[in-house]
Amino acid sequence: MDEHDMLLSPAGVDALRDALTRTGFTSHGIAERLGAQATTAVARNDYRAALRATEDGDPLGTLIRVFICDQTEPEAQVAAALAPLSLEEALAGGLVERYGDGLRAGVDLEPYGDDWWVLADVPASARPGRPLHAEHVLGIGGATHTLIGATIRRPVGSALDLGTGSGVQALHLATHADSVTATDLSERALRFARTTAALNGQDWELLRGDLVAPVAGRRFDLVVSNPPFVVGPGTTTHVYRDSGRVGDAIGAELAAAAPGLLTEGGTMQYLANWVHVAGEEWDERVAGWFSGTGLDAWVIQREVADPMAYVDLWLTDAGETTDPQRMATWLDWFDAHKVEGIGFGIVSLRRGGHADPVVRVEDLRQRVQPPLGDQVAAWFDRQDFLRVRDTEALLAERYRAAEGLQLRQEATMGDEGWGVDRQVLAMPHGLRWTEEIDPLVLALVGGADGRLPLRDQLALLAAAHDVEPDEMAEAAGPIVAHLVERGFIEAVTA
Repeated sequence: MDEHDMLLSPAGVDALRDALTRTGFTSHGIAERLGAQATTAVARNDYRAALRATEDGDPLGTLIRVFICDQTEPEAQVAAALAPLSLEEALAGGLVERYGDGLRAGVDLEPYGDDWWVLADVPASARPGRPLHAEHVLGIGGATHTLIGATIRRPVGSALDLGTGSGVQALHLATHADSVTATDLSERALRFARTTAALNGQDWELLRGDLVAPVAGRRFDLVVSNPPFVVGPGTTTHVYRDSGRVGDAIGAELAAAAPGLLTEGGTMQYLANWVHVAGEEWDERVAGWFSGTGLDAWVIQREVADPMAYVDLWLTDAGETTDPQRMATWLDWFDAHKVEGIGFGIVSLRRGGHADPVVRVEDLRQRVQPPLGDQVAAWFDRQDFLRVRDTEALLAERYRAAEGLQLRQEATMGDEGWGVDRQVLAMPHGLRWTEEIDPLVLALVGGADGRLPLRDQLALLAAAHDVEPDEMAEAAGPIVAHLVERGFIEAVTA
């Protein structure tokens, strides 16, 4: 590997790793040094306690002050903390920079996980008034964590990270993939990613190009992407945010590319934004992305923002709030295209090889049990269960209600006492779905104790309600399929 492909030379990376290990500049080491209260405060950008705990100028304290608390520290102290990495190479690679009468962080060097480090650019909030580089490399933010948590972590042979940025998604992929490939349009981002990989002792295939172009004709078992998904008129000022595509076209483009990227049984998961257009159903519009792909698709919308808040968020993120014309142009584009809101969520696709792929696009705003990736994997497993069973086969299974399933009732006091107005099934864990049900479905779920095949259970219900068993069974088929898909009931395996 050419040393110019990284921020530091290979020997410099090794020296930096030695310094970080020697000083204990890891997530665990920092938490132990600062204590629980100060560590929690740092997560809120309150550095007061951390600064008090690191006043003695020792190597770990110095690194915490420079790279965590964004302080300027004396050159001699920083040099001692970074040894055996030479100060000359640290300055040349941009790891630190001269400022005032000392040195401060030149990059965001973040201890991450149990024993990883991630290198990225210093965020705009830490350098107010300094414009972000057009190829700014984003650190670990909310969207990063969302994709990390949503990714299915089952072992795979090959994995691909589209738009790797700092390389954090690739770090995680390497824990359960035999090989990792990562792409990025920005050579600057690839320099950061190469350095992150080397610093953590990992070896990825890193390719430059726009999204899938560098891997054309190749297939992978798992593909993830935190792309530049921000919706707008197609203006490109920062590659981490702006794809150059108009509107939300990048989400549709990734969906169209997915069949050619995935091995049989392969999975692709990516973050996306989509517009809510006046007079249109947003879910139908997004479902159209997957028409003709032959892929199973589950799209869950986690948030919706109004245009003003959305534009303000992303201009602030890039430090562009001083340009009122930029905001006006963006908002005018939304107005011209009747955009009422912008949704944010996760797209999970699977190449199952079925002629009748399942496509679900739905709101999932509630807090879910982490990691979401386990819930996504279980959703695909339930689709496999349902796909090979017609109504007759579904009724032949024995079911039990999900563990901890709750019934919530709303009632009104009347002349004859409480009258139940509404009954809701609630999952206290997993995806935490809630579902309003009628008395018949309540009886079906209440009787799902795993002892009787569903057809026998329905026969008892039919007799109790004076309904023909076949009519009851025909009506129950779609209801049971829905309850299984949601996870309210599950088949009992022998």
